Amino acid sequence: MKKITTKIAILMVLAGLLPGCTKFLDQTPNGVLSSDQVKEPERLLTATYAALGNDHYDVPFSLWPYGTVRSDDAYKGGSGPQDIQTFHFLEVSNNITTNFAELDKLWFQLYVAISRANTTIKTIQEMDNFDGKEEKLGEARFLRGHFYFMLKILFKYVPYIDENVPVDSYETVSNRALSNDALWQKIVADFQYAVDHLPAVQTEVGRANRIAAAAYLAKAYLYKGYRQDNAERNMVTGIDAGDLEKVVQNTDIVLSSNHTLETDFAFNFLPGKYENGTEALFSVQFSKDDGTKFGRVNFSDVLSVPMGVGCCDFNKPSQSLVNAFRTTGKGLPLDNYNALNSFNTSEKYDPRLFHTVAIPGLPYKYSSKRTYEESWNRNPAEYAVYASLKENVDPDCDCFVPMVPFYANTKNRIVLRFADVLLMRAEALIELHRSIEALPLINQVRTRAKNSTSLTGYANDKTLIETYKNGDNIVWTEENARKALRWERRLELAMENGRFFDLVRWGIADQAMNAYYDVEKSRRSYYSSAHFTADRNEYLPIPEAQIRLSKYLYKQNPGY
Repeated sequence: MKKITTKIAILMVLAGLLPGCTKFLDQTPNGVLSSDQVKEPERLLTATYAALGNDHYDVPFSLWPYGTVRSDDAYKGGSGPQDIQTFHFLEVSNNITTNFAELDKLWFQLYVAISRANTTIKTIQEMDNFDGKEEKLGEARFLRGHFYFMLKILFKYVPYIDENVPVDSYETVSNRALSNDALWQKIVADFQYAVDHLPAVQTEVGRANRIAAAAYLAKAYLYKGYRQDNAERNMVTGIDAGDLEKVVQNTDIVLSSNHTLETDFAFNFLPGKYENGTEALFSVQFSKDDGTKFGRVNFSDVLSVPMGVGCCDFNKPSQSLVNAFRTTGKGLPLDNYNALNSFNTSEKYDPRLFHTVAIPGLPYKYSSKRTYEESWNRNPAEYAVYASLKENVDPDCDCFVPMVPFYANTKNRIVLRFADVLLMRAEALIELHRSIEALPLINQVRTRAKNSTSLTGYANDKTLIETYKNGDNIVWTEENARKALRWERRLELAMENGRFFDLVRWGIADQAMNAYYDVEKSRRSYYSSAHFTADRNEYLPIPEAQIRLSKYLYKQNPGY
């Protein structure tokens, strides 16, 4: 896949449209594909895979402003509230308008990616049968499902355009043509096709395979299963058991594969030999030394580098998140967890804290040569003194790419990992009233966390974690199981940009966020007017520019 993402990106609209009339014009220019080349499935797939990394720091496909900063896990960071002010308004759930340029660009870029997938699918479908035809269609449909999944969790109602919709008919497709459930079903269908037609193992690293497709299909069914009230409300009114059974069936496929948890939590977030490891089911591939100036870098997360080693100190773990890792004397999460206003060395914490959050006085990315300091923070008065670790690398790594004023890296970004699958399965089992079956799954994740100390010996005296033992340190009722599962997702997947979408799926975003704001108002002055409005703030507004382009066919989300 390193090769896939570094090949020339195809200009889908222009390639092959200009016929030549002289020997000079008959020559194929560098970087432009002929009409015959555009029909080659491998080149089309390359362009579609390339779209995974065709984003920007203010249009990040990692979704950090939308899944993490918009939740209780992180502060926006940067120089202050006016630094990418759109993300500030998302952080405080206030002053969100329909004309934010960042939202319009995100919508546009995701549909560009979908257009590449549709072009690939349609072209392959129209070709005579060839070896691997259905497999290549499976890859393209997996990628289309991925991009539509992102649009769905961001905007809820989006126009569904597939390979069968002519370009001149795009403006006739409403974003309300499909119901909430029907739109999920379209996404499910793409992943189901991929499960049915992809091999379990690909010869080239980074390509979607059957295991990744099953994991994503399970994820789509999990979201689909939480039924929301109606077109104008986002309240969860029930959970569909049939969809949850599909989660169980598809996670079976993943659990029956050769994938498993890494022996140490840290290994998921390190470069080089650790990339595409046993826990990574699907990752966006990055590279360097590929003939381009900087290489194929992760531009999604370039802003999260702390000032002590680069720029620009965005996406900073919240005090609430640091406190969430506190544990009781029995090594379990605390109920009254959010009482502290700083990291306390006399407390005990879940070991995953030290892999997730950079804390002053401790090594940065496990380096014995570099200590993270308060002075590395750009605006500690507004955004406290922590930094995000998972997406960052040790600056001594050859994967660290200075492109001043920014400092990027070429470490892969995991989209789906095995731990997430374990927790998705546990969640489905709990909501199917089979909570006892979820206990060993959650404990599997916690056991790995307990053993994840090989690189954090400097913090071992500050860690304490135990598994759940029914009848000993917990009574494993369905209610307690649900609480444990939701807590485990927050800790295991912290700063991986899914927290807000979890809260929305569970139907508790307004409760969780307003409770968070009530505490944060005493810590950060800019939270003084923060308030989450139910049936509005769960989703982003449909960009006004897109509504105008549709000649007002698109309907705006409620509350905007």
